[in-house]
Amino acid sequence: MPGKFVVSRASNGKLSFNLKATNGEVILASQLYKAMAGVNRGIASVRKNAELDERFDRKSSTRGEPFFTLRAGNGLIIGKSEMYKTEKAREAGIASVRKNAVNATVVDTTREAAPAVKKR
Repeated sequence: MPGKFVVSRASNGKLSFNLKATNGEVILASQLYKAMAGVNRGIASVRKNAELDERFDRKSSTRGEPFFTLRAGNGLIIGKSEMYKTEKAREAGIASVRKNAVNATVVDTTREAAPAVKKR
């Protein structure tokens, strides 16, 4: 079972996506986008750049917690990880993004369900 990109709408109306591993854990969170076209470009960029180890920036928070960001070829950040407890866990997170991004399905939670049609 592949991972999945889950697209959602923030309270301010903007869109974002999370890449989730097969166990349902979020392994990469995107920036906010104004339109679905931006989300689609962001997902395509994750798929492309996740294959390249040099696009992952290994960082630490001000509290010393390891995390990573994924950059596009133009240097812009495409997504950010959660905070990890160890550098080894961060490396496992990067490996999970690399494994799951390429074949991940896209689940769009922003589409409203069609209204029910009443039968007469």
